[in-house]
Amino acid sequence: MKARRNKKQVPSFRKLLKTSKVKLENKLKNKQFKQQSSLKKYRKEQRKLRQAVKDAVSKNPIPLEDPKKIRPVKRLEEEEKEEEEALPLDMMDEDDLQLMKDLGQRASFLTRDLSSSEPVHAKKRKHERIIDKYEKTPRTLQTAPEKELIHLLPIKDKSGIIPQTREKPVKLYKECLKEKIAFVSEITEEPVRELTIEEHLTERKKKLQAKKMHIAALASAILSDPESNIKKLKELRSLLMEQDPDVAVTVRKLVIISLMELFKDITPSYKIRPLTEAEKSTKIRKETQKLREFEEGLVSQYKFYLENLEQMVKDWKQRKLKKSNVVSLKAYKGLAEVAVKSLCELLVALPHFNFHNNIIVLIVPLMNDVSKSISEMCCEAVKKLFKQDKLGHASLGVIKVISGFVKGRNYEVRPEMLKTFLCLRIKEVEVKKDTEDINKPKKFMTFKEKRKNLSRMQRKWKKAEEKLERELREAEASESTEKKLKLHTETLNIVFVTYFRILKKAQRSPLLPAVLEGLAKFAHLINVEFFDDLLVVLHTLIESGDLNYQESLHCVQTAFHILSGQGDVLNIDPMKFYTHLYRTLFKLHAGATNEGVEIVLQCLDVMLTKRRKQVSQQRALAFIKRLCTLALQVLPNSSIGILATARTLMHTFPKTDLLLDNDSQGSGVFLPELDEPEYCNAQNTALWELHALRRHYHPIVQRFAAHLIAGAPSEGSEALKPELSRRSAVELFENYSMAAMTFNPPVEFSNSKRKDKVLQGESFLNEDLNQLIKKHFSEVAIQSSLDFTKYLRYR
Repeated sequence: MKARRNKKQVPSFRKLLKTSKVKLENKLKNKQFKQQSSLKKYRKEQRKLRQAVKDAVSKNPIPLEDPKKIRPVKRLEEEEKEEEEALPLDMMDEDDLQLMKDLGQRASFLTRDLSSSEPVHAKKRKHERIIDKYEKTPRTLQTAPEKELIHLLPIKDKSGIIPQTREKPVKLYKECLKEKIAFVSEITEEPVRELTIEEHLTERKKKLQAKKMHIAALASAILSDPESNIKKLKELRSLLMEQDPDVAVTVRKLVIISLMELFKDITPSYKIRPLTEAEKSTKIRKETQKLREFEEGLVSQYKFYLENLEQMVKDWKQRKLKKSNVVSLKAYKGLAEVAVKSLCELLVALPHFNFHNNIIVLIVPLMNDVSKSISEMCCEAVKKLFKQDKLGHASLGVIKVISGFVKGRNYEVRPEMLKTFLCLRIKEVEVKKDTEDINKPKKFMTFKEKRKNLSRMQRKWKKAEEKLERELREAEASESTEKKLKLHTETLNIVFVTYFRILKKAQRSPLLPAVLEGLAKFAHLINVEFFDDLLVVLHTLIESGDLNYQESLHCVQTAFHILSGQGDVLNIDPMKFYTHLYRTLFKLHAGATNEGVEIVLQCLDVMLTKRRKQVSQQRALAFIKRLCTLALQVLPNSSIGILATARTLMHTFPKTDLLLDNDSQGSGVFLPELDEPEYCNAQNTALWELHALRRHYHPIVQRFAAHLIAGAPSEGSEALKPELSRRSAVELFENYSMAAMTFNPPVEFSNSKRKDKVLQGESFLNEDLNQLIKKHFSEVAIQSSLDFTKYLRYR
C-alpha cells in the first residue's frame, strides 16, 4: 500500500513572515490534536488485535462464569496495562505496523474455530442442523487447572506473525481461601486486651517521661553548643506536631516553653540581616561561614516557631477541629494560653531581634480579647515593655499599632489598652531649636581644609584620628540624646492624637477616664497652643453632667496639671475647678471601691500645696474642714491619707490653726452645705471631728488625730514617727490598704508574763463582800411553820 502524499505545498519563508503568531499557535494546536486523536485510534485497534491473538492462542473457550477461577476486573485491567507495556510497537517497522493494522481489521481467521474445515466466508446452510454442528466441535476434559498467559513480543516469519506467550502460575481459589483463613486465624488468636484506667495512666506517665527526657536532651545539646547543634532546633520544633493523643497536649506545651527559653538564651544582642549577593560570592573563613550558617538557621527556625504559635491562636479563635483529631476542642484554649504567654515573654525579652514587629501585631489585638486572662497577660507584657524600654524603638512600634487598632475599632476597646500608655518612660520631648544648639554634631575637616592648614604628617595623623572616632561612634551602645528625644516626641504625638480623637468623637466612651488620666500625666508635655482649648473642653465635660465622680476628678486633675507646668504664664482663673472639687468630696465612695480617694489626694496636692501662692486662706480653711468631716466616713487607709493631707495644709498655711480653737473669727455662721469654699465662713467653726477620730479603732488614725489636735508639732510627745511624717499622703493610702481583707497593721499580741499564783474561788471577790457573805451564812436559821392557807381566798 503506497503512502499517501501530502498535496499541500510548503509555505515560503516570506509567507511565513506575514502569518500572525496567533495563527501559527492555532495551527500547532490543531496538529497536536490530530496526532493525539490518531494515536488514540491506533491504541484502540492494537487492543482489539491483542484480544484476537489471545483468543486464537487459547485452546478452549473460557466460560462466562467459572467458579474454579477468580478473574477480578482489576486484574483484567492490569493485564491490559502489562500487555501495552510488553508490546512496544514503536520499535516495529512501518510495513509491520501496516500489516498489523490490516490483520486487526480482518481478524476473523484468528477468532474462528481452527478445528472446523469450513471456509471463512462460507454462507450458512439453511438445512444445517444444530446437533450436527455441535457434534463437530472437539471435546476436552479440564483435568489440570488452567494457567494464565503473559503475551510477549510476536515474531515475524515468512509465513506470517507468530505470537509468543509465557505461562503464569496462578493459585487456586481454594488455596487462596485457605491462606486467608490462616491469616485471619493468626490475627484472631491474640486479641488486644483492653487496659484499665490505672494501667492507662501508668502507660501515659511512661510515655510522658520519655518525651520529657527527649526534650531535655535536645535542649541541653543546643545550649551546650548552639552553633554546631542548631539543626536540632528543627527536631525539637517537630515535636509541636506530636500525634500521640495520650500526651499530645502536654508535650506541645512543654515544647513551646522549652523553645521560648532556648531562643531567649541563644539569640544574639543584635538584629540579623540577610546577606547581599556580593557577600555571598566572596570567599570567607570557616569560622565566619559557620557563624553565618548558625545565624541563618536561627532566624529561619525562629520564624517557623512564631508561625506555629500564631496558628495555635488562630485554631483557638476559629474553633475548627482538624482532621487528625489528636487534640480536642477543649484543649485548644490551653494551648493558646501557653502560646500567648510565650509571645509575651519574647515581646519583652527580645525587642532588638528579628520579627519583633510581627509579635507586636499578634499581641495588640489580644489585648482586647474576650478572655480576661489573655487580655490581662498581654496588657501586662506591654506595660513591662514600656517600663524597661530606655531607647524608645519598641515603644514607638507598639504605640503605632495600638493607635491604629483603637481607631479601626471605632474606639470600642477595653480601657486597659489605653491605661498601658501611663507606663511610658517619657519625661522630655524635643523642643524646637533647642537640641540643635545643645547637641551640635561634630564636623570633620574636608580634604581641601586639611591640605591648606596641615602638613603631610599632620594629615596622616588626623586621618587616623577621625577613623578611630568614627569606629567608636559606631560601637557606642547608648543612643544619642538627640535621637532619643526624636523617638519620644514622635511617640507622644501619636498618644496625644489618640487622646484628642476620643475627646472629640467619643466623649461618652468608657475610655474617657483612661484618656483623662493619661492627659493628667503628660499634660506638662503638651504644647501651650492647645491649653486654652483643652481647658474649655474639660470644663464642658464637667458641666454636662454625663460624667461620674471619678471621671470628673480626672478632668480636674488634668486641668491643674496643665496649669502647674507651662500653663503658669496663661491668665486663666481656675476657681470653677476648685468649686467642683469641693462639691465632689462628699460624693466619694466610702466602701471597698475607694479608688476616688487617691485621685482626690493627688488633686489636693496639685491644687493647694503646689499653688500655695494663688490660694487664699479662706479656701484653705474650707478644704481642711471638709476633709476632716470626710475622714469620719471612709475606710481607715483613706482616713490616714486625708489626715496626712490636712497636716500638710496646716503646715503650708500656718494661720489655719484657728480651727483648733472654739472662738469664732469675724462675722457670719459656718454653712457646711454651701458648695462655694470662699463664702462658707469656715473660720467660724472648729475641727470637732478630730476628737471622734481620736477614739477610732485603727491605731494609726488615732495617732494622726491626736497629732492634729496638738497643732501638728514636729517635736515632742505628740510628734509623728519618721515613717509616718516622711511619707506622702498617697503612699500612706497605699501602704495601709486593707484590700487583702486583713487588718493593716496586724494586731499585736500581748506578751504578759504568766502569774505563778492562780486565783481561785473567793480570791476573786471583794473583801467587804466576803465578810457580808460569811455573816449571813453564820446566822442560825429560825424554823417556823409555813402556813399557806391564809393566802387562799374562799369564794
